[in-house]
Amino acid sequence: MDRAAELLFYVNGRKVIEKNVDPETMLLPYLRKKLRLTGTKYGCGTGGCGACTVMISRYNPTIKRISHHAANACLIPICSLYGAAVTTIEGIGSTKARIHPVQERIAKCHGTQCGFCTPGMVMSIYTLLRNHPEPSLEQLIDALGGNLCRCTGYRPIIDACKTFCKTSGCCQSRENGVCYLDQGINELPEFEEVNKISLKLFSEEEFLPLDPTQELIFPPELMIMAEKQPQRTRIFGGDRMTWISPTTLTALLEAKFKYPQAPVVMGNTSVGPEMKLKGVFHPVIISPDGIEELNFANCSHNELTLGAGLSLTQVQYILGEVIQNLPEEKTRMYCALLKHLTTLAGSQIRNMASLGGHIVSRHLDSDLNPLLAVGNCTLNLLSKKGKRQVPLNEEFLRRCPSADLKPEEILISVKILHSRKWEFVSGFRQAQRQQNALAVVNSGMRVFFGEGGDIIRELSISYGGVGPTTVCAKNSCRKLIGRPWNEEMLDAACRLVLDEVTLPGSAPGGRVEFKRTLIVSFLFKFYLEVSQILKRMGPVRSPGLADKCKSAFEDLHSRHHCSTLKYENVDSKKHPQDPIGQPIMHLSGIKHATGEAIYCDDMPTVDRELFLSFVTSSRAHAKIVSIDLSEALSLPGVVDIVTEEHLRGVNSFCILTEPEKLLRTEEVSCVGQLVCAVIAESEVQAKQAAKRVKVVYQDLQPLILTIEEAIQHNSFFETERKLEYGNVDEAFKVVDHILEGEIHIGGQEHFYMETQSMLVVPKGEDQEIDVYVSTQFPKYIQDIVASTLKLPANKVMCHVKRVGGAFGGKTYKTGIMAAITAFAANKHGRAVRCVLERGEDMLITGGRHPYLGKYKVRMINMYKEIDQTPYKQEINAKNLIQCWKECMDMSSYSLRKAAVEKFNSENYWKKKGLAVVPLKFPVGLGSVAAGQAAALVHIYLDGSVLVTHGGIEMGQGVHTKMIQVVSRELRLPMSSIHLRGTSTETVPNTNISGGSTVADLNGLAVKDACQTLLKRLEPIISKNPQGTWKDWAQAAFDESISLSATGYFRGYESNMSWETGEGHPFEYFVYGAACSEVEIDCLTGAHKNIRTDMVMDVGCSINPALDIGQIEGAFTQGVGLYTVEELHYSPQGVLYTRGPNQYKIPAICDMPTELHISLLPPSQSSNTLYSSKGLGESGIFLGCSVFFAIHDAVNAARQERGLFGPLKLNSPLTPEKIRMACEDKFTKMIPKDKPGSYVPWNVPI
Repeated sequence: MDRAAELLFYVNGRKVIEKNVDPETMLLPYLRKKLRLTGTKYGCGTGGCGACTVMISRYNPTIKRISHHAANACLIPICSLYGAAVTTIEGIGSTKARIHPVQERIAKCHGTQCGFCTPGMVMSIYTLLRNHPEPSLEQLIDALGGNLCRCTGYRPIIDACKTFCKTSGCCQSRENGVCYLDQGINELPEFEEVNKISLKLFSEEEFLPLDPTQELIFPPELMIMAEKQPQRTRIFGGDRMTWISPTTLTALLEAKFKYPQAPVVMGNTSVGPEMKLKGVFHPVIISPDGIEELNFANCSHNELTLGAGLSLTQVQYILGEVIQNLPEEKTRMYCALLKHLTTLAGSQIRNMASLGGHIVSRHLDSDLNPLLAVGNCTLNLLSKKGKRQVPLNEEFLRRCPSADLKPEEILISVKILHSRKWEFVSGFRQAQRQQNALAVVNSGMRVFFGEGGDIIRELSISYGGVGPTTVCAKNSCRKLIGRPWNEEMLDAACRLVLDEVTLPGSAPGGRVEFKRTLIVSFLFKFYLEVSQILKRMGPVRSPGLADKCKSAFEDLHSRHHCSTLKYENVDSKKHPQDPIGQPIMHLSGIKHATGEAIYCDDMPTVDRELFLSFVTSSRAHAKIVSIDLSEALSLPGVVDIVTEEHLRGVNSFCILTEPEKLLRTEEVSCVGQLVCAVIAESEVQAKQAAKRVKVVYQDLQPLILTIEEAIQHNSFFETERKLEYGNVDEAFKVVDHILEGEIHIGGQEHFYMETQSMLVVPKGEDQEIDVYVSTQFPKYIQDIVASTLKLPANKVMCHVKRVGGAFGGKTYKTGIMAAITAFAANKHGRAVRCVLERGEDMLITGGRHPYLGKYKVRMINMYKEIDQTPYKQEINAKNLIQCWKECMDMSSYSLRKAAVEKFNSENYWKKKGLAVVPLKFPVGLGSVAAGQAAALVHIYLDGSVLVTHGGIEMGQGVHTKMIQVVSRELRLPMSSIHLRGTSTETVPNTNISGGSTVADLNGLAVKDACQTLLKRLEPIISKNPQGTWKDWAQAAFDESISLSATGYFRGYESNMSWETGEGHPFEYFVYGAACSEVEIDCLTGAHKNIRTDMVMDVGCSINPALDIGQIEGAFTQGVGLYTVEELHYSPQGVLYTRGPNQYKIPAICDMPTELHISLLPPSQSSNTLYSSKGLGESGIFLGCSVFFAIHDAVNAARQERGLFGPLKLNSPLTPEKIRMACEDKFTKMIPKDKPGSYVPWNVPI
């Protein structure tokens, strides 16, 4: 083997040569730090979010074809890229040259908000279009299955996708076969005064056409290299790791013989995350490249042989071809495999992961191994000693030495037998989310009857997710051979399998009773499925199947996505240049889509920059006995470790009303508290050293994790506040009906796509320091940094260009981390950067807290038009009532409720639910001071305007709205107005950007500044009314009139007395209503959102596109809160869910298949900004319409089963809670563990 002189690949059409490459380097940091291509984003580092998606192109000299596939840059070792062409977001288009149609359409369809996920979205769509210039909508949605967005709710992204489809227009196909424009239960009411109503937010006619001939060509040099270069092994050596890339089978066998313990890595989707998250280290890695014997498919008369090196995407394609070409009876195994492959991970992972790697990894939740195990598949192995075959069976999956690969062997191929006549195969899985989520339980099942009769001749059942690896129910199957396929067999099978496939109450992953139930539920589904096929093949062969049961084995199919939007047109009498009320694109939208929008960690490295990494507590309540820094300090590159000792005298800062310590060295009160901070020359060195800091703890009592435990220990935050309205006790004595109970809502992670990021730069003179940080609260950052450094605030400047999502999570904890980073920078006189990894971020920052509410209600009603709140603030609820009525009409609630009831009466194992929920969301900050805002507007002599204000752009489009305000007030085109960002240098003493009030308050300040300028310039303008702003600015300058003005808004009036329980704390209320319809699978707990109708009272919308985007995004985050996002903690208080692999936010598959949004026409003027309303948070609550629709469906299932008692369901309503609430013979059949007899894996918090 010759050591390779260099690594050669292309990035965006340019050759890259690395002579001393480190095999531990991943493509993502290489692109961002080495090549300064920062458009590709870090979102999670584990391939779970899609923010780092790039396109990898390769040339295959054998078939003379170029392949393109989307991949996660965070998982790609650069050593694997020899001879490849990498295309990043910068390579497909830019504002400096030309933008690509994908970039244009996702921006102009309003598919970007914070924009952090947008480059990944664009690259996923772009790669698909390179392979399929006219894709179907299913292909596009599948391509985005591995991309997460926290802001938009996905609807506008789907709208952008639809513009590339072969067929577009309306819904394309509907569950009931009826278009929403037709009459019937899906009818939308007639839109009155059509000329006043708009139904579109963009114009397709203006889009650039997609021209495949204009794409970047594959580098000819790489084609020549692939054709003519001699096949020789490439070896790349780093300080700790050696990377060996054999290009022939002989060389691969030689390498494996020489390094038998080295893993064989193809896509790095298994080994990569293990090394990153579990600390596994491999000194040698073998990565085959282009070996034909590993990359082939051969379909013979009886079997299909697949090369172990084929990617899962290639396997998908091959299976599709085979299914088309073979008789149906031979393809049942292939159909089952293909079905699992469509939901396995995201497309980026399937493009990278190999079939062989998936099999050999033998993960406990592998989707393919349970199916392959029941199919009598054979693994073809090879080593220098020769060939060998082993069955893919339980012994192989349990890594029994006699059935496993020997260290020097490699897996060459997998042989899968065709199905036989009278042989049936099915796969089942249930996950927290329908797509791109590891299965909670999955299963493969196969039965063979032989010719004639219904007697079981062969039976194989395997499960994943219920043990350390795939488990085969061999003994149960053996006992069932020879039995007829009937109800008695099913009952026996369930009991046998439950006896054989056992789960202890403390099993890792928790959800033990749910998993046990799924074991038998899947078996029942298989029984029904096979019975139905047998019945079709001949009625004598199978037991009768009731019509109500037939839906049990049908999937919850997704259909084409369809949406309608309705908002009021702007007044045609207005000034034609006035942008207020227009659906204007987010002004950073194009930059988001081209990767040119700069976020905190995209800023170039400063000379001699250091990196800071935190050491956090690993105990929930403990005394710190000692901290040993010696080993960490001895590591190369480590400059310093900041502890509480360094911060003596400045180690606390008053947050709200309570002081909080920056670093802990005496006692910790939760896992994830900051203990110390390592400063090193590089990120890698800082993180490695942080792991070497040794902290010794002594646990303290009590350990309080849950609200119930806090109540038990009388552990409450001061001060208690309560509202009393009338004589409560007396009122309850005289009423006929009382409804009482309690509700528990689980916590929620913010999961902003951009993790906490900051860069602190000492200026070198006068003790000045610049803090660049992703925060919602620059003033607080300025204050805490100034306090920590013992400086006046005028020496500390905080700058925020934009934030990649925040949702309340980038305020106080961000300040603490910024203060420690600033301390390190000030101490060493060097710039210091700190960027949290996703797992660190989720551990350190907290989130939406859980909630326990106990209620007792004497009557259920809605506000009257003029009414009072419980704190005696008068409200006009006319618009609330109007929203409710319009939502009921728009959703055809009564007709659809009848249709749901009809469906439920005809289906036993599938149920639908329908719920409508009203919304009254108060907007206000509790005090006048908290609502003050300021702005600064400059007019330059060329007539251009620069505006800045105290609000933070975090995706909600506040900067866009502020420019709209300036445009209206100064009657100036938006193109003449610029906004650079937010800084304490230009606008001091800014309030926090939150509470849905950012545009309200800052807009009024901007308006005030503009009106001040207009008043000053009135004499100038009146002298030359036909002049331009350039003329007026020059004239004003010549007359010594200031062209700069500050604007100020003192805040909304607000008062609240907690002593009397009365006040006027809120300026106004956002009203709305939502109706959602769902379908649930009673056997698995899966659900799908069929349709949601929302009506919102937004006042006079400043920008309908941005406002609708806020409503949808908040609704989707609410759907996550109430149905899918679940935090898991250990009994010791350790957070398990630290990334997208464990914590599931809604993905594109969770969007309602049908979504209709209507903005209520403005009817009430107010003293807000142009009578508009703030919308950031209000829509979250409407997500509970999905919760209550599921509740309705579960109730229908329970009532049919004779369960009529009160139903208590806590949030989030996950598949586990849905399934276990749909009680049936299977939930009663499973063994139950006695509480206290085991230590559970997790504690519900």
